[in-house]
Amino acid sequence: MPPRRQPTARQVRLGIELRKLREAAGLKATEAASRLGTSSVQMSQVEAGIAGVSAERLRRMAAHYACADEELVSALASMATDRTRGWWEEYQGLLPTPFLDLAELEHHAKYRWDVDFLHIPGLLQTRNYAHALFSYVNPEHPASELEHWVEHRMRRKAIIERPEPTPYETVIHEAALRIRVGDRAAVRDQLARILELSEAEHITVRIIPFDLDGFAGAGSAMVYAGGPVPELDTVVCDGPNGTVFVDAEAQLNRFRTLFRRVERASLEPERSRDFIHGLTKEL
Repeated sequence: MPPRRQPTARQVRLGIELRKLREAAGLKATEAASRLGTSSVQMSQVEAGIAGVSAERLRRMAAHYACADEELVSALASMATDRTRGWWEEYQGLLPTPFLDLAELEHHAKYRWDVDFLHIPGLLQTRNYAHALFSYVNPEHPASELEHWVEHRMRRKAIIERPEPTPYETVIHEAALRIRVGDRAAVRDQLARILELSEAEHITVRIIPFDLDGFAGAGSAMVYAGGPVPELDTVVCDGPNGTVFVDAEAQLNRFRTLFRRVERASLEPERSRDFIHGLTKEL
């Protein structure tokens, strides 16, 4: 099979995890290749995500790396053999690659967390809200292209609307609720949509009000996707050079701690619903 020209973030992540296992075993790529009866070039391609690997070979690699974590190895084997062709592939060449990678990441996530301070999280946005947001941020884009962006965002919501939905928790600052992305009617509809979704058993919505004392966590916005094992969790952040997918264990632990800290600072779900109801009456 020829090397992939543009591996997805999920394929790259698989290669990164295999490299971590090799390095933890104290082996150089050339040494590992020799033990596995392959070339160093092939090893490099696998670890870069541009070449695939079978479940059988992956398990051989794990055995040579003395990895005894069967849950992790099984999760990696599942990633290696997954052949899902998701709806997001329809947008190749139409949207930036990170949009497609995020949709694939969410599709496979065991749970999802969001923390947002300035905008309503994407999974909760109405079509009108998303359209107003993308139109403002990208005024130079033609209407047809903006529609691709909006449609993609709407289709991402499948993970919380499907028959076996992904558990979802989100913490939203009052600022995001009050900023009028669109007119009064659009904001009213958006708040009503959040209230509707918050009634679902698998969705938890919490609010951080402006008048909360001692809150200094406004820089902790995140998209957190839980993997089949904690080692395969991923955080998605906006960096100075674009979207960043974070997978280092130390950073994952930091974001887990941040989420729980922000969650503890927020209103309980029932009080959060009452809070949103109050804002709706102001419009």
